[in-house]
Amino acid sequence: MTLFILDTDHLSLYQRGVEPLLSRLLSHPPNELAITIITIEEQLRGRLAQIRKATTAAHLSECYRWLGETVDQLARLPVLYFDGTAATVYERLLSQKIRIGTQDLRIASIALSQSAVLLTRNSQDFSRVPGLQLDDWTF
Repeated sequence: MTLFILDTDHLSLYQRGVEPLLSRLLSHPPNELAITIITIEEQLRGRLAQIRKATTAAHLSECYRWLGETVDQLARLPVLYFDGTAATVYERLLSQKIRIGTQDLRIASIALSQSAVLLTRNSQDFSRVPGLQLDDWTF
């Protein structure tokens, strides 16, 4: 069985029902798909930033609704953690001075530690990580 990890961008597209990504995801058994704890962090930070920036009660109410919907959606997906194995991979990649963002490097570390395929449109950055398997299901 191949494990596919959605990066934050792929998850956002899935949440919006973008095709052909949605159909491809639905064609796989749920146990073949996962997200990382890093993606959860990124999504929640984004929602919390929206709440902080809300300037009217109506907008604040909408932002809290979005936060709740996001939490509900995230709870339905298997989560891969930044565990000891991923941390070891992360330290190794840091020592190689791979030039990608910190959060992306953490997501890559989790994918490598799970021998998983990372679903992303950001192959320009993620392809810098040795041994990381990538795919893009948006086309």
